[in-house]
Amino acid sequence: MDHKLLDGMVGTEQDRREPLLRPGNSNCGGCGMSLSLNMLSRAVRELPIQMAIPACCGIVTPGQYPFSAFGAPVVASTFAASAAVATGLSRVAEWNGESTRVIAFAGDGGTYDIGLATLSAAAERNEDLLYICYDNEIYGNTGGQRSSATPLGATTTTTPSGKLRLKKDIMGIMAAHRIPYAASLSVGHAEDMVAKIRFALELTGFRFLHILSPCPVGWKSEAAEGVELVRLAIRSGLFPVYEVFDGERTLIRIEPEPSREGRREALEAYFGKQGRFRKNEVNVDEVERAIEDQWARLRRQVAAS
Repeated sequence: MDHKLLDGMVGTEQDRREPLLRPGNSNCGGCGMSLSLNMLSRAVRELPIQMAIPACCGIVTPGQYPFSAFGAPVVASTFAASAAVATGLSRVAEWNGESTRVIAFAGDGGTYDIGLATLSAAAERNEDLLYICYDNEIYGNTGGQRSSATPLGATTTTTPSGKLRLKKDIMGIMAAHRIPYAASLSVGHAEDMVAKIRFALELTGFRFLHILSPCPVGWKSEAAEGVELVRLAIRSGLFPVYEVFDGERTLIRIEPEPSREGRREALEAYFGKQGRFRKNEVNVDEVERAIEDQWARLRRQVAAS
């Protein structure tokens, strides 16, 4: 179940005529979620889709009733229930003999924390749906509180001195469910991202996509630098971009900087461009050790594939 990256995948004439994210939405400038929705729109093309979105920035995107900035049918679910609601949509589509692709689209709060039970249950049952987590590493829509996706050292409204624990390994958790496909995506690598979404849309069973989603408000960064921040996270090794097939075969798509000095430089630049890391001194050595441990585990998985 491999896929090939195709030239000219982004911005082709086959792109969806009705964008998933219409003009007039309520999203902030530089929002990584907006970038993710635009990439999703390019990948979906003319496929019929339905979406389930829980309480998160994504569900305030449409604006005020009776208008909607979404170019597809969307069901607003409770914070914990997007995977359960998407399961219902998927079952109904199957019973009606429809080819509709059902997508749950949720932030890290509704994925890592509040929605983890229904997410795990749907994955364990191998429900036929695509679950996309746009991870801005905070509860961005309710005041900027810490989530279990918040990285070590980041300040939030509930961790004013910096978070003391490492970020939860959501990809490892989902791969452990032995689902057909799990992948991490980069908004800074459009062709890779669109190819993975298209591949996931063509599969059946439960699929999980994880997107690092810059949030200028929560990250206290410049709106124009979001894509560069994601690229720095990848170059430093902080955000691995890889795929896991059936919980067994692991492929790394984008490598970090080959030299330790290059990775350190990228990591320091990543921290330096975000105000959420400036109120306290981030222990870069500790973060580096965590990154090295993570990559050692990931390379063992690749070797064992």
